[in-house]
Amino acid sequence: MSSLADVDTHVREVLNIVHNPLAAHRASDSVAQSWLRCLTEFQLDPGHFVMPPVLTTRELNERRDAASDLIACSKLEMTTLYQQLADPELAVVLVDSDGVIVHQVSSVPFGEAVAADGLRVGAMWSEREAGTNGMGTCLIERDCIAVCQHEHFYPRYTSLTCSAAPIFDERGEVVGVLDVTSRSKLLQQHSLVLVGMSRQMIENRLIDARYRHANMIHFHSRPEFVGTLHAGKLAVSDDGVVLAASRSALLQLDLRSPAELCGKRIEEAFNATLEDMIARSIRGSFHPVTVYSAKANSRFFLTAQTPCDGAKRILLSDPASRAKSVRKGNGSETTGRIDKLSHLEFGDPRMASQIQLAARVIQRKIPIILRGQTGTGKEVFANALHSISPNNAGTFVAVNCASLPENLIESELFGYRAGAFTGAQREGRRGKIVQANGGTLFLDEIGDMPLALQARLLRVIEEREVTPLGAETTVKVDFQLISASHRNLMELVQTGMFREDLYYRLNGIEINLPPLKERADALALIGHILESESDDPPSLSDEARQALLSYTWPGNIRQLRYVLQMAIALCDGPEIRCAHLPSEIVNGAVPQITPRIQASVPSTPMPHLAEDTDTSSLNAIQVKERETVLLLLDEHRWNVSNVAKVLGISRNTLYRKMHRLHIRLSHDSTSTDA
Repeated sequence: MSSLADVDTHVREVLNIVHNPLAAHRASDSVAQSWLRCLTEFQLDPGHFVMPPVLTTRELNERRDAASDLIACSKLEMTTLYQQLADPELAVVLVDSDGVIVHQVSSVPFGEAVAADGLRVGAMWSEREAGTNGMGTCLIERDCIAVCQHEHFYPRYTSLTCSAAPIFDERGEVVGVLDVTSRSKLLQQHSLVLVGMSRQMIENRLIDARYRHANMIHFHSRPEFVGTLHAGKLAVSDDGVVLAASRSALLQLDLRSPAELCGKRIEEAFNATLEDMIARSIRGSFHPVTVYSAKANSRFFLTAQTPCDGAKRILLSDPASRAKSVRKGNGSETTGRIDKLSHLEFGDPRMASQIQLAARVIQRKIPIILRGQTGTGKEVFANALHSISPNNAGTFVAVNCASLPENLIESELFGYRAGAFTGAQREGRRGKIVQANGGTLFLDEIGDMPLALQARLLRVIEEREVTPLGAETTVKVDFQLISASHRNLMELVQTGMFREDLYYRLNGIEINLPPLKERADALALIGHILESESDDPPSLSDEARQALLSYTWPGNIRQLRYVLQMAIALCDGPEIRCAHLPSEIVNGAVPQITPRIQASVPSTPMPHLAEDTDTSSLNAIQVKERETVLLLLDEHRWNVSNVAKVLGISRNTLYRKMHRLHIRLSHDSTSTDA
């Protein structure tokens, strides 16, 4: 607080309201009750501030381990919530069931400022330790609550406003609290609403994470709400027993606690069996189907989905369903926006959340930034978003800002009129931006765009018109803008390498694509790639499966696809074994190709690829296979014998494969193995 007088005034106010019932109307019931608990039950003194205790590193790690699934399901929602609120003077905070802060998202300056008051990871913010506050009071009230400035117990915290919502697990127990703490002088009602929505998404993610092998039922009394936060969610075992229910599900079914439903058969809730609901959902391409309540004869609409592997078995075992799936993939049957993005994830909750978020914002033509490591599928994701956007009738135009020479980026983006410069095409050329008019412009590796062009791009985005090089007239354009980068654009802004005004024009919403090593659906993704690469895909041996799942995949999905393409090419039987996989996959080592080549120079001349190699006759699969062989040759310094051993084939077989793939050495092959 600003002065000792202010502190004394606040202390007298707390004591007056607690000891004088006639004055209690000046505070909300929950705040007055909290002040009373702090004074009488916890023996706290509002005039004697005590900093909240902070756990040791070992104690905090134990807490985080115990709440690992809660933290994993909350991190992305907390980051999204922080971006939505767009206020550098706030922190999004997660506490466990005892009030210990286990994760926090904030700007560095604000985080450092509130850390001085004890708001930091590892600190205990229960009412017993920190008095009346959003997180601690929410844990006791078990309901959404706002504690605004002078409603805090300690004068030290009267500059803060807290909006908090309890997070319930599938048993109805409070496992944590999601809180937004800010310096705002006024209670921001929209903050409490957004906190409540984020809390609900975390609760749904917890059910997905804890019951990933269960069948999921989403239902609502109105069909348009199926698949939204308002829908009820049930996790059901294969034998039809309800394992978990969201609070929205209990509300829909007019139940008070999970115990009234969990452990009972699904037929006690609806007048249909699990098998019937799944079969009808598949036949209806996962549009909501109608069922009735088993007791009240109320009508509901639902979709029922098996786990990823189970759904695949059902679809592939039913020829009619499989044909429908193929037609859907060709776009001849409309199955909803989310269905069109189903090829992007196969059960990973983080990826599913990002897909749902992107599917919502793309409808409003909000600019999107895709953030993810190289190889995580940013262009595939962008192309899929284009297919469900209002601009899907237009063209999807992709530009890799990192691969184009700096002197060509401007003409590529903005185009040029006839004779604009030496070497220009006689009739001029439309730029990528004009080509994307009415469609989607995808700017990959936007962080590598030169600063001078960033200014021109900003003007195009703001004015929605482009002037080709050498032209005096402008062309009106309208396009959906999607950008992507594996770099942190905000860090580039802070270092002066990226324009701040352009960053905020591009960043309507940031979508984060998790690296392959962190995805929970890696095995299903491997199965999908195998099916997409072969009409009769081989299975995986137990050892090969374990090797693939244990590897860290620095090249992410792109690297995985190349490895599986090579394995299919080398596999002569019905099963992929470790012998068909690169050595670094089997041994679990991350390849360091470039450093190895640069670290030492061989005593004999290094063989290399002839510069005049023509690969135009190769098909797409052969091109990828060629790149994989080249990768291995580079790793083993073009020692053909070693590469042949890794692939489990003879040296002559490898030479024939290299000849077929147009991989030629500039020296005689015998010198390669000397």
